[in-house]
Formats: sequence, structure tokens, C-alpha cells
Amino acid sequence: MIKKSFIILGISAAYFVNAQDISTLRNTAEIYSNSSLNGTAKYNAMAGSMGALGGDFSVLHSNPAGIGVSIASEMSGTLAIQNSKNTTSLAGKSIDYKVNRTDLGNVGGVMALKIDGSSPWKFVNIGVNYSNQSIEDYSETPGNNKVNFNLYNSDNQLVDNIAFVGHAYNRYGDLSKMSVAAGGNYDNRIYVGAGLNFHSAVIDQYDSAAFDSSTNNTSSIYNKQYTPFSETSNGFSASVGIIGKINPQFRLGAALETPTWWSIARVYTEYENPTDGTYSEDRNLSTPMKATLSAAFVPSKSFAINVDYSLGLTKPKYKVYGNAETELNNFFSDHSKTLSEVKVGAEYRIQAFRLRGGYGFATSPFDSVSISAFSDNGTVGNNSYDNLIVGKRSTVGAGIGYDFKSFYIDAAYQNLSSEYKSPLLRGYASNNTGYFSNENVVETDAAIVSNVKNKRDNFFITLGWKF
Repeated sequence: MIKKSFIILGISAAYFVNAQDISTLRNTAEIYSNSSLNGTAKYNAMAGSMGALGGDFSVLHSNPAGIGVSIASEMSGTLAIQNSKNTTSLAGKSIDYKVNRTDLGNVGGVMALKIDGSSPWKFVNIGVNYSNQSIEDYSETPGNNKVNFNLYNSDNQLVDNIAFVGHAYNRYGDLSKMSVAAGGNYDNRIYVGAGLNFHSAVIDQYDSAAFDSSTNNTSSIYNKQYTPFSETSNGFSASVGIIGKINPQFRLGAALETPTWWSIARVYTEYENPTDGTYSEDRNLSTPMKATLSAAFVPSKSFAINVDYSLGLTKPKYKVYGNAETELNNFFSDHSKTLSEVKVGAEYRIQAFRLRGGYGFATSPFDSVSISAFSDNGTVGNNSYDNLIVGKRSTVGAGIGYDFKSFYIDAAYQNLSSEYKSPLLRGYASNNTGYFSNENVVETDAAIVSNVKNKRDNFFITLGWKF
């Protein structure tokens, strides 16, 4: 077997996961711990900020007590048009890639049950919310021929020199969440709610690199060990919440969602174990518990503004079956930080018309990480990155609506943007984590780090019926 030999010029200043591909870390933080699922057009236009306002079943994403605010039954469906663009840059070159997808993004409803008589309980309501969104993503890093490697045969004879000409993280799949909740209205002053959440995810993940040979002028594709892989996952969480009216104009809300307990069925490709093959394993993951604090100001029936602040209270943790889960847990223990997100949303009513807007900002889930990395000129040194793997996320929303009394129609636009550093190529044949192609393997303890700018322009149309 031919192996690549490389002299280490720098040692990582901090622990960096060895046996797992970067996509596993990213998917854990970005998909399994995701708190930015879509809802109705109204919810999306307000950037998901409705925790103390309620009155929309998509508020189950943040505070189930919002179900208790409804005074009429309703149901609706939302068409989601998702557009995503990645611009990936390395060594002065960039590659753009766009993904377009149209889905039924949200469906749900509220059944408002009015309680007659002298009881202080005015309503007991049941809410159901189902959200679905594509998680398809493709990031292609340009090549840099100044990063090259020598290939040696089993007799340690030099047989080739290969240059790095590109890399791709390629992900397909969908993420969905169904929430069922009950909410109550006590004396039109206090609203309470509790819900159960059922999560599911389907992921197909690829991680591959391309190299040019100096001996025969051909290109070859190398696949990262344990990729491609597929995951079919189901999760469960529960949530409780409360909203209180301080006075007729001012409301406060608080909610708590348990960790999501995921069961993951994983099928992956392994090379040289002792022969290439496909293997399967099960994993169990708990993602962070989340608390949300909300405040709303409603000076009149024409205007309302809401602020939500969400905070992760725990860290992701895999149940340990072997070294892979131990290394993942070590990375999250050492480098993940408290995830926080702030969202502001407002609605203004002009008779039957509705004008809405919102803004959200989420921090990166990881602390600064120091790793050994290639520079643009091909040398290796230690570098620290504060937005490695997953970066900060900004959300801007805007929307309009019209209420036909029994029926309504809403439309929304959302722009989401983030930027992060994408490490690739790092792996070792000694612990079976390099990039493989036939009998060749590329291994290096230094990563190539590209810059990825992601921009998403999403459009939503909701048709609803009140009864």
C-alpha cells in the first residue's frame, strides 16, 4: 500500500478531534441542536420572536404557553421556498454554489376551548405544529497547488507527488419537528402551557478531496475515512412555559425545553478494515437544554413588539460506546460554549392589513480553537479560529398579511447570513482517519482552512382559516 509521508511542522495548541470527520461536529451543532426551525409566515417575518405574545401555534418552538393566548380556533399551511448560497474561499480563489428547494414548510392549528361559567380559567387550548426544512448544503473549497504531498510505496520509495486541487462537503437531507401542546388562560392574566416535541432528521453526508498527480497529470478523488455516511434519527423533548401580564400593555414570558434525546442509526463507509466495506452503528445523543425569556409591549390593538432571549444550559453529549464518542464528548466539553440567541419581532395592524418585521442574532456554539493549519503558501503553523466549523448567524425578517375575518393570507421574507472557517483534509493513517483512494492514503495533522460565507433567502406563504 502507498502512503503519504509528511513532517509535522507544528503541534495543535488545543485538543482537536482526530477520529471523527468535521461534518459530524458540524451536524451535531447545526442540525441536532438546531433551534431555528421555520414556522408560519407570521412567525418567520418576526424572526421567530413571539415568546411573550403567543397567539400563533409556531410559538411552540419557543414557549408553549403562547397556545393559551389564542381565543379562536385556526389552522393553516405554509409553503416554503428556500434559497441557499455558499461562497467558499481559499488562497485568493472562491467558488459559489446555490441550492434551491420548495416544500410544505409548516402546517398546524389551535383548537380553542372556551370555558363558560364563573371559573377564572377562560380557555383551555390544544395546539399542534409541524415544521419541516431542507438541510441540503454544499461547500466546495478551491484548490491550492502549493499544498502538496509525497506518496511513498511500502518500500519507502517516492512514487508520486500530488497537489491539492479541491475539496467538497456535500450534505443532503431534511429536518422536521412536530410539537403537541396544551395551554390555558387563567383570568386573562396568566397563560401556561406544556408540550411534547418529536424530532426527526435524515442526513446523507459526503467529504472528499481531489489531487493532481505530477507523474501522469491525472486527478483522483479521495474520500475521508467513515464517509460517505447516512443517518436516520429520531428525537424527543418536552417543554413548559408561562406568560404573565404585568399590566394591560406589558407581558413577561419564560419557558424551558429539556434536552433532545436523539437515537441515531448510522451507516458509514470504512476503508481497509481489513477491506473496504459498509458498516452500521447506533448512537445516542442528548443536545442542550434550553431556556427562553421573553418580554412583550402591546400599547394598543394596532401594535405589538416582542423580545426573546434563548440560552443553552448544557452541552451536547453522546452516550459512550467506544473511542469515537469519547473524542466527540471531549471536544464538546473543551470547546463548546453556551449558545445564546436574541430575537426581536414587531407587528403593526392597519385595519385588515398586517405589517411585520424582525431581527435575530445567534452566537457561535464553539469557543476559539487552535489547530495546526496550512497557510496559502503551503507552510504549516498554529492558528487560532473563533468561528471554526459553525459561525454566528444573523436573521432579518419582513412580511405582510391580510385578514379576511374567517380566512387570512400572510407572506414573509427571511434573510439568514453566517460566516465560518471550514477545516478539511486533517487525518492520519496511523489511527485510520485519512483520505483514501484505492491503495493510496493522504494523511496530515495539519488542516487546510477555507472561509465559507452562507446566505439564505427564504420566502413563505401561509393560508389560514379561523373558526
